[in-house]
Amino acid sequence: MKKPGVLIIGHGSQEQTWVESVDDAVSRLNLPDDLPVEASFLELVEGRLIQDGINRLEAQAVTDILVVPLFVSSGSTHVDEIEYAIGAKEAPERETDLEPFQVTARVHFGYPVDNDPDIAVMVWDKVKSMSREPKQETILLVGHGSIHDGFRQRWENGISSLAQRVQDVSGVAHTDYALLNPESVYDKAKYWSQEQGTRVIVAPLFLSAGYFTMNVIPGRLKELDYAYSGETLLPHPLLGNWLERQIQLLLDRCNEGKALS
Repeated sequence: MKKPGVLIIGHGSQEQTWVESVDDAVSRLNLPDDLPVEASFLELVEGRLIQDGINRLEAQAVTDILVVPLFVSSGSTHVDEIEYAIGAKEAPERETDLEPFQVTARVHFGYPVDNDPDIAVMVWDKVKSMSREPKQETILLVGHGSIHDGFRQRWENGISSLAQRVQDVSGVAHTDYALLNPESVYDKAKYWSQEQGTRVIVAPLFLSAGYFTMNVIPGRLKELDYAYSGETLLPHPLLGNWLERQIQLLLDRCNEGKALS
């Protein structure tokens, strides 16, 4: 008889408030009472790493682990290495130092955020207080990106589609995206502010605040005119909606006897 359990995996952060925001979202999930849920992290959160989460689930006799990767893009190399290390695919696309985890249960691997409609609403909610005249504004989504072939394309596909969704919900004149890797932030912001004459609102596509949102992005935009709060996607109540839909998808696949990866 199957007994599924949920493992939500985030990158991890030294900011305790971010870990708390994930835990708060998990605590509010509307799920079956008999479905155990663990939130774990790739690094930086002692006692809450991925193997810790696996161990806690398997200690509850879980036969199937439904893995939800809490990352903003399927272009993240972390998603690739976690999917491999947890046994959801035979080999990583890029070499990794992440050792395979000890896992006995069957693994069903889900999808990162990418261009989800709820995430578009979250992006807009985080920047709309800076909007003054939407018809003269451009929202520029800024993501981490990747220099690696294959991963870069996934980043671009997801964030470009998400930018279109943000335009639909916000009503601003334009939306666009830029990546830190390979660098396009300065050129995109300059194009929309100086060449097109729009007011640029920069929206960081990061789950938690840190070095990239507080230092790298402002550093790339020096001498340009733009609006930026540095506020990241979390905390936000809609994260729970996204998690619930991901878990239900995985649960359906589990019940059908299919592995999702």
